[in-house]
Amino acid sequence: MKRIAIIGIGTGDPDHVTVQAVKVLNEVDVFFLVDKGRDTGSLVDLRRDICARHITARSYRFVEIPDAPRDRAAAAYTAAVEDWHDERAIRYARALETELRDGECGAFLVWGDPGLYDSTLRIIGEIASGRDVDLDVEVVPGVSSVQALAARHRVPLNRIGESVHITTGRNLRAGWPDGVDNVVVMLDGECSFATIEHADSFDIYWGAYLGTEHEVLRAGNLGEVSDDIQHVRRAARDSHGWIMDTYLLRRRRAEDTR
Repeated sequence: MKRIAIIGIGTGDPDHVTVQAVKVLNEVDVFFLVDKGRDTGSLVDLRRDICARHITARSYRFVEIPDAPRDRAAAAYTAAVEDWHDERAIRYARALETELRDGECGAFLVWGDPGLYDSTLRIIGEIASGRDVDLDVEVVPGVSSVQALAARHRVPLNRIGESVHITTGRNLRAGWPDGVDNVVVMLDGECSFATIEHADSFDIYWGAYLGTEHEVLRAGNLGEVSDDIQHVRRAARDSHGWIMDTYLLRRRRAEDTR
């Protein structure tokens, strides 16, 4: 049997790695790194740095898997993502078959937490359910960008008695969810907060590259800071070639406007 660990490693700060994650890191023989291209090479380097910092018990090796291409212009969004994940599953399964021996432990280091808007757990689950694959899968939770965002802005995600809705930029552009005052938005490449009507009725807490040396934070009334966030985001993406950002939108109450 082959063992696979899916390890949440936080959002870039090596100190986000939990004690449980460090324990499992020191049991891994092969780390599978998904190569998403030259612009995101720093994300691979950060994973290597985390291993160098926290692994002391054994030798290990890295195997890079070229990421599958994705059709971002497809009209059928869900179908396009499913096709992308199917190709990823083929590539992951091939790597597990050829690079991981029986009795060894392999690992995927997942940005943030494996259970929140990440495909690794779903793809490995599909591979493990195959008839000819014998995998023992372990999942180690990590600090998500949602948690890091709230911590860096020193705010709770909800006020007393309120709920929190976590969604994507694509869903936010379809309209504000009913009955919710606190919305966390992830995977938003188009600054969907700029589409919110009555922007002065909301506050925003925005962060990019959370936990890294390039971290950028902005907060304030949405109507007042929206343009600034869009400008900062464009400049940061142009500078680094990639960006990961998350934000909390909160509907203002009457006492917030006094």
